[in-house]
Amino acid sequence: MKSAVILISGRGSNMQALVQAAPGLDFRAVVSNRPAAAGLAWAGGRGIATRVVDHKAHATREAFDAALANAVDEFAPDYLFLAGFMRILTAGFIDRYPRRILNIHPSLLPSFPGLDTHRRAMEAGVKLHGATVHFVTPALDHGPILVQAAVPVLESDTEETLAARVLAQEHRIYPQAARWLAEGRVVFSGADVVQVRGSGVASDWAISPRDPK
Repeated sequence: MKSAVILISGRGSNMQALVQAAPGLDFRAVVSNRPAAAGLAWAGGRGIATRVVDHKAHATREAFDAALANAVDEFAPDYLFLAGFMRILTAGFIDRYPRRILNIHPSLLPSFPGLDTHRRAMEAGVKLHGATVHFVTPALDHGPILVQAAVPVLESDTEETLAARVLAQEHRIYPQAARWLAEGRVVFSGADVVQVRGSGVASDWAISPRDPK
């Protein structure tokens, strides 16, 4: 069974979705850069090892990432899942785990990288918004896309209502991505294109690619 470590900074709702979905990965640990992150207690209560690497205790990003790598390597994971991990990782850290770090971002990348995605999407007048699971590269919120899900942007939407619908899709596609990895179905076609063996042609507009039922 392939293994994973999850990195969080807060309550870790995507961490919870990953663990509860039981996608066939051995989630060996949850690591947070914030000692008070609520997700640590949730993970510990389910028998998952937890570690804290407080970014405030390190003078530079490089020093923090070195300490973070030491904590991760204790569990020798096949994959790292960023689940609301609010730190920008250095290229040195990312290069240590090539094609092994995944992130979920609340927009249809490459549109709206960074913060405040829901507000920016509404201000731009887009009709579809959503979430993206991608492999992490040194370019912020870029990297090969594994799966995306879309939701309509409604005239009645507020940032909060739009965010809630997007979050529901995040909880759907992150476990799906983890399941594909566990099953060994994820392959790279060139440097920047990811394909999923056996996923078929997406016929459901809300998620692409779609796993056949």
